[in-house]
Amino acid sequence: MDGEIDPDDLAALLAADEEGLRVVDIRDRRAFDRGHIPGSESVPFPELTTRVAELEGASRIVTVCPHGVASRQAADLVGSYAGTADARVESLRGGIEAWERDVGDLVANSDTDASATGSDSDEGPDAPF
Repeated sequence: MDGEIDPDDLAALLAADEEGLRVVDIRDRRAFDRGHIPGSESVPFPELTTRVAELEGASRIVTVCPHGVASRQAADLVGSYAGTADARVESLRGGIEAWERDVGDLVANSDTDASATGSDSDEGPDAPF
């Protein structure tokens, strides 16, 4: 892992349409569908080890979770994969909570009914280690 990135800095990268940037949201799919950072992709933490190969070829990878804790572990895991050895791998400092506070709203998937998907209590993955 190459450290953490502040929400404002990530927003600037996204606005510049940084080539090779991948923003990986490790929350469960329901939480992602309710609201996520624009341009991010859902790779739930339990699936990360089996899907890390999908990140090959990225030049910069930012992992995202609710509060910026589990995403540090995810960034360590992604950074240890041989296929991402040349990528800069960072965790979003403060997670989704900091993004909403410092940058702005999240994007919801249009076909998601937030009332049908439950509460926010299922948003954070349990770290397996």
